[in-house]
Amino acid sequence: MKILSIQSAVAYGHVGNSAAVFPLQRIGVEVLPVYTVNFSNHTGYGAWRGPVINPADVRDVLLGIEERGAFADIDVVLSGYQGDEGIADVILDTVARVKAANPAAVYSCDPVMGNATSGCFVAPAIPVLLRDRVVPAADIITPNQFELGFLTHTEPDTLDSTLAAVDIVRATGPRTVLVTSVQRPERNTDTDTDTIEMLAVDDSGAWIVKTPRIPLKANGSGDVTAALFTAHYRRTGDLADALARATSSVFDLLTRTHESGERELQLVESQEAYANPRMQFEVQQVR
Repeated sequence: MKILSIQSAVAYGHVGNSAAVFPLQRIGVEVLPVYTVNFSNHTGYGAWRGPVINPADVRDVLLGIEERGAFADIDVVLSGYQGDEGIADVILDTVARVKAANPAAVYSCDPVMGNATSGCFVAPAIPVLLRDRVVPAADIITPNQFELGFLTHTEPDTLDSTLAAVDIVRATGPRTVLVTSVQRPERNTDTDTDTIEMLAVDDSGAWIVKTPRIPLKANGSGDVTAALFTAHYRRTGDLADALARATSSVFDLLTRTHESGERELQLVESQEAYANPRMQFEVQQVR
């Protein structure tokens, strides 16, 4: 499998392509990383250095890849954080060109715009651009619950309302939706307050998985989740299995990171969790 991954990159720490590439390689995926920014570190530190790459330069890199004849071998185009409004046009054009060269290729979009705790943390035009132009062109999307709400003009906070929001966004284009960080107030019992869920839906049905909540703000964990889920799903077409594998791997990555006391993901140290996930969580069909 070959994945063309158009995302940010940092030298220090692991977000964007700096989070997604190694786990994909560790499960046997050939990755062609194309950078949209080249920062010293992620912006969560409040200070960083390095350039946002001009969309014309990103397009030029992609053109060079296309000129090598590589687009015909691409199985997945993967995109994440879009730092510049102009990147969307570059990504959409690339998706069209890859699919022209290989009609079996799919586009997986992580519509990064924010979360329930921080709100939107991207430029104001980006969420609207994602909702109106980018997400409808995707085959797979991996929003968190907050992002799903923006995409659908809803406020999902129960299983039924989250499933309804998924149905709304699926009607716009993407057939497969992974909702990360699902929180349901109705499950706030003594046994469930410290858990979190992920929900995956495609034409075959809907599956949910629950894990303990790890008290850690881990920049880049969503990028790893989107990458691993996309790769497993593209490889097997088995939604429940892809959900189980990605959940297991990311949970062990976050556990190791939390235990280390470090702020940045322990990405390399957790590599066995990608290659041989423990499959320790039950995935339940809910529709």
